[in-house]
Amino acid sequence: MNRGLRTLGIAWGVASGAGCADSQPNTFTFTADLPPDFAYVAAVYYEPAPGETCTVETRDNKAPVFNNQWRTEYKPDSEIIIRRTRNGCPLVVRRIKLEINASYGKTSRDFGSENAVVAVLNELEDQYKGTFDEAGESTFYGECQWLFRTAGKPRILRKILDCKKTNALGEPGRGRPFSAYTLDQLPGKTVKMKIKFAEEERPAIGDTWVKVPNGWKRCMGDNFEDQYAFCFGNYKDFSGFKMPDGRQCTIYPGCTE
Repeated sequence: MNRGLRTLGIAWGVASGAGCADSQPNTFTFTADLPPDFAYVAAVYYEPAPGETCTVETRDNKAPVFNNQWRTEYKPDSEIIIRRTRNGCPLVVRRIKLEINASYGKTSRDFGSENAVVAVLNELEDQYKGTFDEAGESTFYGECQWLFRTAGKPRILRKILDCKKTNALGEPGRGRPFSAYTLDQLPGKTVKMKIKFAEEERPAIGDTWVKVPNGWKRCMGDNFEDQYAFCFGNYKDFSGFKMPDGRQCTIYPGCTE
């Protein structure tokens, strides 16, 4: 081979290798540190890249969904594509809509669900921008709590999942768990949602249960037909209720006094 061509070939190989090394990944990892019996579902939404004037119909730009079968096929790590093209239109990730699910019983309806969001913006003030540590991981926090109530004439106990944003120390913030990043922060990084579980439960609706030394008792209201059954100052007449597992109880959570 001609020495000049050989030298040119070596130079081209070095330049090509350097270009590959400098190129950024087109993905980042979303993961979650959740309490037992919790799982998340993530739907990832894309919009035209900055400066693009093209549009794509929703049917051609459907949101990928991770952990849709969270009861049977849950995986904590989801690999999120940052940039993709649909119908010739360059798209970028704009938000991850998160559904936090938790089970409290054995049947398919014995679960609660709450929302969280990861937003991705073109620009963002530093004070609102998620930060990454040396390992390339950024963590945002929340705390979830069960709210209990009764439903139907048998007064079956049901639970509602309530999740709030917190800081790393567990101090409450405003709204649901949330974090935001810019596009250039994400390549090759990991975004983690860490949820703490509040052991103490509380009534979902005020003035319907009365706190007693060993739990909560359900106010009777007018009668069992009274679906709201507010106490209205009557803290002597209580009703029984049915637990999700079928037990007839007079006090929550211990069932019997």
